[in-house]
Amino acid sequence: MENEERQPVLTGLQPHGPAAPRRRPRTVRRVLIGVTAGGGVLAGVLVLLPVLRPATAPRPAPGSVARAMTAVGAGVPVALPDLKALIGDREAHVRAHPRDGQSWAVLGSAYLEQARRTALPAYYPKAEQALRTSLRVRTQGNVEALDGLAALANARGDFREAKKYGEAAVELAPKRWTTYPLLIDAYRGLGDFKAGRKALDRLTALHTGPTVQAQASRVYWDRGWREDAMAVIMDAAAGAGTPAEQAVLMEQAGELAWERGEPDESLRYYRAAVRADPDDHGALAGQGRALAALGRSSEAVRAYREAIAKRPTPRYALELGELYEKLGMDADARTQYDLLRQRVRQESAEGVDDELVLGIFEADHGDPLEAVWRLREAWERHPSMPVADALGWALHRAGEDEEAIKFANRITDKEHGGGVRSALYMYHLGQIELSLDRTGSARRHLSEALLLNPHFSPLLVPQARQALADLGEPPAVGPEELEAEEEAPAEAAAGAPAPAPAPAPGTGTGAGAVPTAGTGGTPSGGANRTPAASSPAAPAQPSAGPTAGSTARHPATH
Repeated sequence: MENEERQPVLTGLQPHGPAAPRRRPRTVRRVLIGVTAGGGVLAGVLVLLPVLRPATAPRPAPGSVARAMTAVGAGVPVALPDLKALIGDREAHVRAHPRDGQSWAVLGSAYLEQARRTALPAYYPKAEQALRTSLRVRTQGNVEALDGLAALANARGDFREAKKYGEAAVELAPKRWTTYPLLIDAYRGLGDFKAGRKALDRLTALHTGPTVQAQASRVYWDRGWREDAMAVIMDAAAGAGTPAEQAVLMEQAGELAWERGEPDESLRYYRAAVRADPDDHGALAGQGRALAALGRSSEAVRAYREAIAKRPTPRYALELGELYEKLGMDADARTQYDLLRQRVRQESAEGVDDELVLGIFEADHGDPLEAVWRLREAWERHPSMPVADALGWALHRAGEDEEAIKFANRITDKEHGGGVRSALYMYHLGQIELSLDRTGSARRHLSEALLLNPHFSPLLVPQARQALADLGEPPAVGPEELEAEEEAPAEAAAGAPAPAPAPAPGTGTGAGAVPTAGTGGTPSGGANRTPAASSPAAPAQPSAGPTAGSTARHPATH
């Protein structure tokens, strides 16, 4: 596009000569001061690189390094063989040219992608060390390293750091489109939906393509535009440039279909993702959840086991453990819960923030008071919608329903992203309301949970159905009684702490391949664009499903 600032293709990297001095923006100076304090000396970094093999080692396939380098530079998924070739190539290059800051940045981003694909958290410190080395040897205009550090922070769940590095990169190169998806993820993790929409507007004004469409789909879903979100992600998958990219996009389509309560469609998309890339562990776990909803429990267990063998994430272990509980296999469930705790410890040692999933686990299967403690701290770090829901639920499980309702009501508070439609969120809200004897609102929200996704949890769906059966038909009451009950949730929502605002990197009119997501924008072609109501007194009518980005009964943050 005419207004796109094109970046050099990362091929044939050579050592840089001394850069001409120039004035650096104040924000970037602050970032770089922190960087220089955090890393070791360059010689120490080089010692940590693996010893190079003799020339007898197999050479990478022609073009594999170039393909991987292009994909890593654009934040696109990379096939594992190409990624391995790129890492070997850049490790050899920085040994010969240790002051090539751009190659260090590429190597750091490749390590990060390796961590994502293989679930080996030890790659996170390697990625951080390479990226900080890049900033140390190339102190001026190093947007690639700042982008890499923002992506690393997002992957670790440190969204404030991701925001800091992403905004520093935008200050250096405001027309570099690849930074904006990182910022959108950071804003989403911080619960700052307005800043995320502005960043999407800027992104769509600068670039088009599947990466942009995938981000737009998530933003639309968070706003309650479910039909638009699905249409855009299918367009993105059709335009994918590689099988690895297509797999990630089909996995996202499977997540949306799952949240819409469509396990058959969800399974179809997940299977297409695995056909495109057999290493896509997320799609394997998705197959497990869809198969369980369809009553095919043995196949579901096999799919989960295969996903955990490829990437033993805490979330997969929690989902399989709950499926085992549903099947009466309590010993196997405890094994998965032990794996969850072990994996959280391992990832925490490498800088990964798993407090959300651990808090959810403790609330439902462990110590609710510990869950409250953990989730309060998570709320201070990143006050997102998933954390608000989980903290409200933990407070309810700990017997603190008056405080719980303040957090649970945020899901219907449009000011703080209440367009999100989640069956799990509605279930939690309904159960908290039931404990407070708000039977009318409880009946409505429990019913809505089952309408949004009648399969959202193997353990909680039966409880929702039983609660509704116990409530029975609503009594005949006058309008004054209904009005008094329905005003209470709106008042409670005003008492929950609000997330700290994050300034957007810029504004735009959304002139890209996807429509604008800003405050006044409305996507074209979607039939369901009504945002959620601002209080439980008048919820939007559900049509299909809840949040984007959710991979199970526990909606994810990113």
